[in-house]
Amino acid sequence: MNLAKGMLAQKLGGDSAAVDGVLNSLIGGGDKADIGGLLAGLKEKGLGDVAESWLGDGENQEVSADQLKEVLGAEKVSAAAAELGTDEGSLLDSLKEAIPQMVDQGSTGGSLLDKVGGIGGLAGMAKKFL
Repeated sequence: MNLAKGMLAQKLGGDSAAVDGVLNSLIGGGDKADIGGLLAGLKEKGLGDVAESWLGDGENQEVSADQLKEVLGAEKVSAAAAELGTDEGSLLDSLKEAIPQMVDQGSTGGSLLDKVGGIGGLAGMAKKFL
């Protein structure tokens, strides 16, 4: 998570505390990011193969800015951009680079995916918290 925060702060010129709050609200909806919920959202939108690529050790598949906006929610993205003093396009371009790296670094060896029983298990886990 720190990798994503640092990357976003550097790209968008914001301070890490502001980026931290924005990232947590985009990927969770509270004061803590929810990677499981993000991955479940990707699967729900037909991007399960993209999410799986981020969890393994292979190459990360790309997600488009439009796909990411759909998964995160247009209203959340708009509010986050305003809070950081940037435009939605710049925010989404930064997020589409930072989020896959954040998930990938947190799941080296696919361990996160393996521990929860694959992408289906991860989606099931996320639903328990909704």
